[in-house]
Amino acid sequence: MAQESPKNSAAEIPVTSNGQLEDSHEHGFNRDLKRSLPVGLGLSETKITSHGFDSTKEGVVEAGPFPGSSASPKSSIISPSNAAASRLAGQGCDLIIPTGGRAQQKSGPVVLADEVKNPAMEKLELVRKWSLNTYKCTRQIISEKLGRGSRTVDLELEAQIEILRDNKKKYENILRLAQTLSTQLFQMVHTQRQLGDAFADLSLKSLELHEEFGYNADTQKLLAKNGETLLGAINFFIASVTTLVNKTIEDTLLTVKQYESARIEYDAYRTDLEELNLGPRDANTLPRIEQSQQLFQVHKEKYDKMRNDVSIKLKFLEENKVKVLHNQLVLFHNAIAAYFAGNQKQLEQTLKQFHIKLKTPGADAPSWLEEQ
Repeated sequence: MAQESPKNSAAEIPVTSNGQLEDSHEHGFNRDLKRSLPVGLGLSETKITSHGFDSTKEGVVEAGPFPGSSASPKSSIISPSNAAASRLAGQGCDLIIPTGGRAQQKSGPVVLADEVKNPAMEKLELVRKWSLNTYKCTRQIISEKLGRGSRTVDLELEAQIEILRDNKKKYENILRLAQTLSTQLFQMVHTQRQLGDAFADLSLKSLELHEEFGYNADTQKLLAKNGETLLGAINFFIASVTTLVNKTIEDTLLTVKQYESARIEYDAYRTDLEELNLGPRDANTLPRIEQSQQLFQVHKEKYDKMRNDVSIKLKFLEENKVKVLHNQLVLFHNAIAAYFAGNQKQLEQTLKQFHIKLKTPGADAPSWLEEQ
């Protein structure tokens, strides 16, 4: 073999199964080489190439058929050294190891691709759907008002809703009258209390009419006390009916409004589907009909759910209304009857029956110690 300088020369050592190994050093080198090569790769298929120190390439063992060998070609590439592997990893390159054309294994940086959602596009899509839905519902409302469109009607449920709205108006009227009565009674009680104080003052200053002024003072003070008791009963009646009207009934009517909106949407998409079904059926219209059918089914389920919710709320409202109004009407009647009959004991018993506590005049005002 020809030997050159270590910097520029490259020595090739062919190893074949037909040659005779004369040197023991070469025999040991081949034995170590067999251990390091992959299984199934013989020395007859191997060629070792060594480069000089000035070369940028690393030591590579290439496998291939040697001239004169009858063995089938097998290819394999031994992985580079640690230094070369570090440079490859730093450059972000993938290392491909072919294994006879069966499979290829790649290693390197992994990039996870995820669909990027644009918030502006999402908002634009929401606006588009809202506009389309609003247009369909508006068209349905106008058609119903003009008498051209059909609407879905649940006669039993519509009758119950109409009765509820009518009762709400009547209860609100009762509340206005009861509040007027409470205001007037408060003024009367205040006047009676002042009149009683005036009679008591004159009773002390007029010796001739001491008894007469005293009787009237006691009567006005008793009427004022009974009036305060009656005022407490009326205010309790007003508070209970106000809760029933402005919270319980109003909550049910809010559900009714949602039900009516769902009904309009259901009728709008039902009309849209009917119009598409009446038209021609071809490759262009069939996808639209299928989409309209899906939207119609969605709004039909929503409409059925809201109708069921309204029915349940109306049932519970009726039970609650009867219970609340029964107690309040009994309280109002007994308090008014006992007051005008002059039965103070019965009037106080009525308040105890309904657990009504009267507020002492001036109880809410802070004491002089708290004001300091």
